[in-house]
Amino acid sequence: MPVVRRFGLALIVIATGAFAVAGEAAAQMPRPWQIGMQAAHSPVQQAIESLHDLVLIIVTVITLFVAGLLGWVMFRYNVRRNPNPSQTSHNTVLEMAWTVIPVLILVVIAIPSFRLVYFEDRTQHADLTIKVTGHQWYWEYTYPDSGGLDFSSYMVAEDQLKPGQLRLLDVDNQMVVPTGKNIRILTTSADVIHSFFIPSLGVQRYAIPGRTIETWMKVDQPGTYYGECNQICGTNHSMMPISVKALTPEAFAAWVTQARTTSSDAAPAEPRVRLAAAAQ
Repeated sequence: MPVVRRFGLALIVIATGAFAVAGEAAAQMPRPWQIGMQAAHSPVQQAIESLHDLVLIIVTVITLFVAGLLGWVMFRYNVRRNPNPSQTSHNTVLEMAWTVIPVLILVVIAIPSFRLVYFEDRTQHADLTIKVTGHQWYWEYTYPDSGGLDFSSYMVAEDQLKPGQLRLLDVDNQMVVPTGKNIRILTTSADVIHSFFIPSLGVQRYAIPGRTIETWMKVDQPGTYYGECNQICGTNHSMMPISVKALTPEAFAAWVTQARTTSSDAAPAEPRVRLAAAAQ
């Protein structure tokens, strides 16, 4: 009886922990031994996962078919069962089949792929615009719709981490967005090519000097969403994390008011010296 009771208590603890993790979007980040994608928290990422699942099903069916066909050929046409091989060199039906069927499969994959590319390209009704500028090695966020609010975001050095902050992921100034709103993202760069990548929100765009590239996102619930620079951009490439804080629209409006009165740029005086020391 005590064993059953302990087993029941263990199940309750596991279930409670699972619900707690599922209920919070406060730490959308890579997990140890994670194989699948991070949980989707935007329409774009949900569409990406749908396309991924479709392609995975098609690939699985093709793999099973080819494996079964190979097995059948090895069994039916081995030297014992078929000592005198046929000399067939042409079969019109088979040749048409292995040409037409792959084309149809590619069409089935191409149509939702093109739809997804255009879907994630831009939003027609943006509630907020944020310009993201990549620097070696930090991000700069500008809010033209919020009085030109502008600030820089640097990785928190390992020796300056506070309790609860994540190594190589947390930053001094988070990119703050409202939930349930269409947010236009404009990426560019001040020096070399960077890549603005937030897996759980389905955002990935190059930041290229002299160009402005557009995408969008719509965060479904409050929380913190982590990303990284996804393009090798120099010595401290690994020290360009992205931390997005999603707030309710009311909390976001309060944050904008407070941020305006604080400062326009919270960057440290000598970021390169600090980052170089952190790298060492």
